[in-house]
Amino acid sequence: MSSMSGSSPLSLSKSATTTCATLLQQLQEIWDEIGESDIERDKKLLQVEQECLAIYRRNVEKERKYRAELHQSLAEAEAEISKLVSALGEQASLPLSEKMKGTLKQKLSVVDPVLKDIRTKKQERIKEFLNIETQIAVICAEIAGNDRVIGPTDIQVDEQDLTAKRLGELKSHLQELQSEKKLRLQRVNSYMSEIHELSVVMSLDFKQIIANINPSLANHMTVQSKSISNETLASLTSEVNSLKQLKQQRLERLQDLGSSLIELWNLMDMPMEEQLKFNHITSLVSSSIDEVSKQGSLAIHIVEQAEVEVERLNVLKTSKLKELIFKRQNELEEIYRSVHMDVDSETARQILIQLMESGSDLSYLLSSMDDQVVKAKEQAASRKEVLDKVEKWKHASQEESWLDEYEKDENRYSAGKGVHINLKRAEKARILVSKIPSLVENLTAKVKAWEKEKGMPFLYHKAPLLHTLEEYVISRQEKQEEKRRSREQKRLQDQFAAEQETIYGSKSAKKPLGNANTIPGTPNSRRVSTPSGRYGVSIGKDKRGSGNVGAVIPVNYVALAKDDQKSGGL
Repeated sequence: MSSMSGSSPLSLSKSATTTCATLLQQLQEIWDEIGESDIERDKKLLQVEQECLAIYRRNVEKERKYRAELHQSLAEAEAEISKLVSALGEQASLPLSEKMKGTLKQKLSVVDPVLKDIRTKKQERIKEFLNIETQIAVICAEIAGNDRVIGPTDIQVDEQDLTAKRLGELKSHLQELQSEKKLRLQRVNSYMSEIHELSVVMSLDFKQIIANINPSLANHMTVQSKSISNETLASLTSEVNSLKQLKQQRLERLQDLGSSLIELWNLMDMPMEEQLKFNHITSLVSSSIDEVSKQGSLAIHIVEQAEVEVERLNVLKTSKLKELIFKRQNELEEIYRSVHMDVDSETARQILIQLMESGSDLSYLLSSMDDQVVKAKEQAASRKEVLDKVEKWKHASQEESWLDEYEKDENRYSAGKGVHINLKRAEKARILVSKIPSLVENLTAKVKAWEKEKGMPFLYHKAPLLHTLEEYVISRQEKQEEKRRSREQKRLQDQFAAEQETIYGSKSAKKPLGNANTIPGTPNSRRVSTPSGRYGVSIGKDKRGSGNVGAVIPVNYVALAKDDQKSGGL
């Protein structure tokens, strides 16, 4: 017993020593009663001693392992803290365990709360990363056109980099993607608005067009969101361009049809009530593509309606064109006649009939006739000034002819109805006749200027007007000369008669010259196609020179003759 207690590496407590002594005493008593030998007793005590040592050794080994576990736990905690601090990018105010004072349990009691706090921060940071990366993945999927629903379980967070810097970068990237998504949504809405406007103008099915591009656009009220993918934007852009091109094509088609309608209406003098039925088409003729926004104004049935009407009018056009062509020919002939231009109406009409029967383009033929009418009007306008002078010349020539006839009438001064009217006319005629040389001179100059400008002769009733004027001047000079000779011959006759009367006396009263049946004051006048006349000198002047004329000439003749000399003499 003593040897066992002496070999124990640890001192026993008082109660344990007492208990051991009591148990040994009891064991001695039992061996005494049994009669065990000392050898057996020593053997059994040794066995008890060895069993006690084995128990001690096991406990020591167990404690050693526990101590190692505490060291490992402390090291692992420190390593994890270091790793988490590195991942989170934070600084931990914790000294190394070697520098810490106290037992292992005391050190662990310091490290464990720090580790727990860092682990909590890690989980919170992971949740932030998970939330942001999930949003990023969702937006990226939307841009890529991926319709699969993405949840947090589909995201793998890199736990090796949970720093605030990395988190800030992800937040910035998310903001960029959110801005990109917003811009894409705006573009989608803008394209949809354009498509809607174009669809309304052309009466197209807007919902069907949008559904063909992407169902989410047509059912965006019941779906998560509208598609903003690159493919959707490209399809929307393409659709907008296609619809704009279709709108342009329809507008151009309707403008062509509208112009045709206006041309046909003008051509056929269609009533205004008929034209108003297609006002919605003709009003687009001068409109730009951006000005056309009225609902259904470019619908396909509007185009078809216009096409049918143009086709109907084209059927009527042929007969109407023939009528209008002959109407233009009549207008052309009237213009030529109004300015005394030669035109072969019969030949022109035969040519028109031949062209119509040969299948010529009647529209082109009518346009050609319109051009001829315009040219004829221009030519008529250029001839007007000359023709005005021709009319004045003709009028003066006619008055000259009338004056010649009037002065031949011996009874022009006899009392009777209208004598005073003829006297006034004769007075005006003498003034006008005196202007004939200047009229002819001015007319000749004007005709020459016209011919020089136009490079062609000025025809009047198929003859060159200059030639007619030259003939007229020569003819008038001849008549003037004949009239002068006639006056001289008469003067000699009157002088001879006066001399005979002086010698032999008056045998009989002179008979008045002229036709006895002529009505006083109304001489015969004549019109000729080519103006003709002669310079007239008053007969009264000749008779005043004959000496004795009082018996056959009215009392006021001398006064009238003086007026003739002042106004009619050339």
